Amino acid sequence: MKPVTESDIRAAFVNCTKGEAKRVGVPKDLDERPWDELDFLGWSDVSGADRGYLVAESGDGLVGVALRVAPKTGQVRRSMCSLCLTTHTGDGVALMTARKAGPTGRQGDSVGIYICTDLACSLYLRGRKDGGRRINETITVEEKVERLRVNLTAFLRKVAG
Repeated sequence: MKPVTESDIRAAFVNCTKGEAKRVGVPKDLDERPWDELDFLGWSDVSGADRGYLVAESGDGLVGVALRVAPKTGQVRRSMCSLCLTTHTGDGVALMTARKAGPTGRQGDSVGIYICTDLACSLYLRGRKDGGRRINETITVEEKVERLRVNLTAFLRKVAG
């Protein structure tokens, strides 16, 4: 991913108002991010544990999505991220929902995805971050990255409507 600025991030959101995008707590360490190893920029809102944000490159430029972490239900067990296929125990994977863009989102429609709670899928995939378990696969890292990007693009399309 190419490095992005705070103004790039705020302008990229497709499923929130301009006012909501202005209030998003953007990470202060953008200069320190490992951009060459990121397929998307993801972070949790420091002011609210139930919010996260994801910004990715697409054919039309940057696309930003505001996410909500669904309330936990039932027993804690091992779960798999739908983007990177990393498994985590406990709360390492969560169902995150995104309000759809446009009129359907304003009417309350949303889509959900099971994703690494810390939104560090790119780093897990490349072995740069520990904490999750990877499935033993015979495909290359490049092929895994491509799969993540396909999964991410499909989710972003659902959000964009």
